[in-house]
Amino acid sequence: MYLARVYIQLRPTVSDPQGQTIRGGLHQLGFDSVSSVRVGKYMEIMLEAESESAASEQLRQMCDRLLANPVIEDYRFELEFAPS
Repeated sequence: MYLARVYIQLRPTVSDPQGQTIRGGLHQLGFDSVSSVRVGKYMEIMLEAESESAASEQLRQMCDRLLANPVIEDYRFELEFAPS
């Protein structure tokens, strides 16, 4: 069993209106030192696989096919063996 931590973010060239709104809110609260905010997604996925490389390949396919939009988002993940 493996625990995957998946991080998905908009590519740097893609506008992030949610991040801009959060930045504006932080400025209104007096946090003027914040120059940029980018919003992303974080997921934890438990999966069974015979090896770390097999789990990694499954995760790549999950991200490419469903979890991330490869046109506008980048992703990365971390894998950790999680004994049952």
